[in-house]
Amino acid sequence: MPRRLPKLNIVLAALLPSMLVLGIWLGGHPRWLPDPVADALLGDDGPRAVAEGLDIVADRFYRSVDRSQLSDAALDGAVKSLKDRFSTYFSPQEYTAFQESVDNRFSGIGVAIRGVRTGLRVETVYDGSPAARAGLRVGDVITAAGGKRLSGRPEQAAVALVKGPQATKVTLRLRRGRRTLTQTLTRDEIRIPLVESKTRRAADRRVEHIALSTFSSDDADDQMTRAIRNAKQRGGRGIVLDLRGNGGGLITQAQAIASMFLRDGTIVTTRGRAVPERTLSALGEPIAGRLPVVVLVDGGTASASEIVAGALQDRKRATVVGTNTFGKGVFQEVVPLPNGGALDITVGQYFLPSGRNLGGKPIEPDVSARDDPDTPKRDEALDRALRVLAGKL
Repeated sequence: MPRRLPKLNIVLAALLPSMLVLGIWLGGHPRWLPDPVADALLGDDGPRAVAEGLDIVADRFYRSVDRSQLSDAALDGAVKSLKDRFSTYFSPQEYTAFQESVDNRFSGIGVAIRGVRTGLRVETVYDGSPAARAGLRVGDVITAAGGKRLSGRPEQAAVALVKGPQATKVTLRLRRGRRTLTQTLTRDEIRIPLVESKTRRAADRRVEHIALSTFSSDDADDQMTRAIRNAKQRGGRGIVLDLRGNGGGLITQAQAIASMFLRDGTIVTTRGRAVPERTLSALGEPIAGRLPVVVLVDGGTASASEIVAGALQDRKRATVVGTNTFGKGVFQEVVPLPNGGALDITVGQYFLPSGRNLGGKPIEPDVSARDDPDTPKRDEALDRALRVLAGKL
C-alpha cells in the first residue's frame, strides 16, 4: 500500500514552484525587498543601485521596455566603459552567431582580415572564394555586415557577423578609397591552406619561402614540420617564414612553432589579475637546426604570430623584415552568462622574452619593407626578405 505524504509536505510541494518564481522575481526587483534582505543579496552600493535603476526604468518609463534589452544595454555599456578594443559583450543572439562562426570557421567569404577603426580591412582574398568572385580587393574595408555597423566592435565580434553557415547570404558594405560599395555574397566552405611552401633563390642558393596563414588549427605545427623537413630534403639553405596577414590563434601552436627554431629558453609569459602567471618555453630539438631565418611581417601579423616573430627577434634567432605588426599584447576569455549571452573579456597580457608587452608597442622590423599593392605580379617585401636572407648564407 503506497505511503501517504503528510499534509504539510503536500502543501509545501504545491507551493515550491510559486515560491521559486517569487524568489526569482524579487531577485530582479530588489526595491520590493526589505533593505536588509536586498543588501544581503546585492550589496548596499553599486550592484543594488544598478538593479534598482533597471527595475525603475522597466516599470516607470512611459513606453513599455523589454527588461532583457535593458540588461543587454547595461552589460554592453559596462564593457565599452573599459575602453578596450578587444573586450565585448555578446547578447544571446550575437553569442549564437559567434559560436556558429567558430564552429564554421572555414565557412565564410574567403578573406583574411584585421580589425581597424572603421571595421575590417581585407588583407588577403583567397582564390576561388565568394569574395574573389565578388571582386573584393586587398585594402577594402568592410564597414557593415548584415545591416550592422562594424565600427567600434572588437574584431572577433565583427568577424562573427561576416562568417556564418555554408550557403547563407551576407550583405556587406565596403569602403574602397573614397567609394562606398554594397555586395551580397553567399558563404561557402573555404579551404585555406595552413602552410604554403615554395623553393626560391637567394644568393644563387636554394631557400624555402614558408607562409603560415593561421595558428588557429591544432595541426599547424604538423604542417610546418613537414614543410621544414621537405625544405631540408630539397637542399634548402635558409627559410623565409612569412607571417603576413596571420591574425594568430592558439598560444600552444605559437609555442610549438617557435620551438622549431629555438632549442630552449622562454618564448612567452602570460600574466593577468585572475589568471596564474605562465611561462611557455621552447620544447627542445628544433627541427630547423641552424638554418638562417628571416621572418616576414606586416600590420596583419597579430597575437600568436607576434609571439613567434617577437621571440625569434628577442632571442637573436631571426631577422624580422616588413612593417610594424598589429600590436596585440593581450588575450581574452569567453565567459557564458545565464541570459544566454557572453562576455569576451581581456584577462591577461603577453610578454616576450625581453619583457616587452606587444600591446604597448608592436614589433618593429629590423629591416623595413612594404609590398606595393599596385604591382600584383611582384612582391617587394618578399624580395627584400630574400636579399636579407642571402646576406646570412
